Amino acid sequence: MTPRPHALRIGLFAIGGLALLVMAVASVFGGRLFADSERAVLHFNGSIYGLQIGAPVVFRGVRMGGVVSIGLVNDAQGAGFQIPVVVELDSELLRSLQGRPAGAASAADADAAVLPALVARGLSGQLAMQSLLTGLLYVDLDLRPDGSTARYGRVPDGMVEIPTTATRLQTLQAQLEGLDFGQLAKDLSAIAATTRGFVASPELRQSLDDLAQTSGSLRRLSATLERRAGPLADGVGRALAQTGQAADQVGAAASRAGTAVGQIGAAAEQIGATTRRADAVIAQGPPLMRSLQQAADELSRTAVALRQATSADAGVVQNADRALADVARAARAVRELAELLEQQPESLIRGRRDPP
Repeated sequence: MTPRPHALRIGLFAIGGLALLVMAVASVFGGRLFADSERAVLHFNGSIYGLQIGAPVVFRGVRMGGVVSIGLVNDAQGAGFQIPVVVELDSELLRSLQGRPAGAASAADADAAVLPALVARGLSGQLAMQSLLTGLLYVDLDLRPDGSTARYGRVPDGMVEIPTTATRLQTLQAQLEGLDFGQLAKDLSAIAATTRGFVASPELRQSLDDLAQTSGSLRRLSATLERRAGPLADGVGRALAQTGQAADQVGAAASRAGTAVGQIGAAAEQIGATTRRADAVIAQGPPLMRSLQQAADELSRTAVALRQATSADAGVVQNADRALADVARAARAVRELAELLEQQPESLIRGRRDPP
């Protein structure tokens, strides 16, 4: 008896369904269905809403495994509730992170020591957002040796506990929960009231008016200085020019005084030479003395004649006396100038200093 056609169709449909199921399982697990794995547990003390069984466990973007169970445990120490999350990790990927430890008795012992070694290096887990639209979470593993981690301490036999780290959002949420918003609002209200009173105070208005007046005075002063800056600069320039001319004149006078001093020195040398020659003449003996006596007699007679000639005209004598007095004063002035320049050469520039 031949089978009915609809039974054959049902059989073919069942075989096709099984084939699709096998392909789906192979695509989902990616060849890790029969791969070696190691289980670990993470304890969270906050809300894990959005974390589901089968959620990925990722190490820096690489999927290491998935979440296999989520529980809830009452903390007997009074810290609230703990949420143990059991994850299953690929042993081969763990070995690629740490490498096979040296000194292991067997391959199984070496694989069992990989995860504790990673935890010792700072491996920890925290919750992260898969998508903002769905709100689903996943477990993010990373090496955080300097981070603040938390451990529950009591884990099932044969499992390794991976410490957990709070996310930035969870840390911010905890800080916000610790704030006293009521007191903060009161402080803000007090600050606003104080500021409003200060702004409305007459002292502030008077200070602003004084500041405006001061600003106006400064503007007027600046304008006055700008108007007078040009003439003042010209006056300063003329004064500097006159000072330069005076300095040139002082230099010329100093040069002339130096010349006069040189001439006085030369005259003194000539007087000394004349004196020396007179001494030499006197030392020549009596004949020369007789000649000098004769010359003196002649000079005496000449003086008598001059006296007689000038005695009849008093005006000539008076003029001669005045001329001789002027010559004497001029000689004293030259002598005093020479002495002053010798004692105080800087007097040509700074002026004569009175003796102490």
